[in-house]
Amino acid sequence: MSYNSLKNIIKNSTNIVFFGGAGVSTESCIPDFRSTNGLYKIKTDLKFSPEVILSHSFFINHTEDFFRFYKSNMIFKDAIPNDAHITLAKLEKNNKLKAVITQNIDGLHQMAGSKNVYELHGSVHRNHCMKCNSFFDSNYVLNSKTVIPICNNCGGIIKPDVVLYEESLDMNVLESSISAISIADTLIVGGTSLVVYPAANLIKYFRGTNLVLINKSSTSYDNQANLVINDSIGKVLSTVCEL
Repeated sequence: MSYNSLKNIIKNSTNIVFFGGAGVSTESCIPDFRSTNGLYKIKTDLKFSPEVILSHSFFINHTEDFFRFYKSNMIFKDAIPNDAHITLAKLEKNNKLKAVITQNIDGLHQMAGSKNVYELHGSVHRNHCMKCNSFFDSNYVLNSKTVIPICNNCGGIIKPDVVLYEESLDMNVLESSISAISIADTLIVGGTSLVVYPAANLIKYFRGTNLVLINKSSTSYDNQANLVINDSIGKVLSTVCEL
């Protein structure tokens, strides 16, 4: 019944926005953060937790240790889009979906074909020299001869364009996300427990007709939604679009 309900919602919508979290990419074998096998459960040789390692101050003060962890645990060069990414790209191509807002940094939405993607937390595929702002892709960072990737133009340290703890979100991306949500007639939220702020706060800007939550576990926003489906995001979206 819930699948049919979602099918009808999508069929009758003309301005859908999708807001996704780590659960969208777990089906591409990219770990989330807080589950039993998540990133925050990783044991390191350092005396610091992953949350501390992925902070701005740690990056500045322990740059080499940061990159050892980052290269091993944050870049998944062999990951490919799953059914969720592919279905969302199809919905955009069919002019149903107007924007994807993601908390993920893996670039899989773009790889699947989505064009209008707002990356709240940046992307591992973009890296810039902190000195001259030259651009480098993720392969340059992974294959650097030194642990700390160094700019081949000026010798400066290269920093990934990902939002670390203690850093603010890109205001242009945040404002564009708010704008897209505020004019959507349907907001589909998937693969996120909605506990990471300020991203989770975006739901309050939705003024449309249908709020749909798709997540394997319940969230604190379930009672505000028109439809809640506790299942795999890829399975739900691909099945509904086949219907």
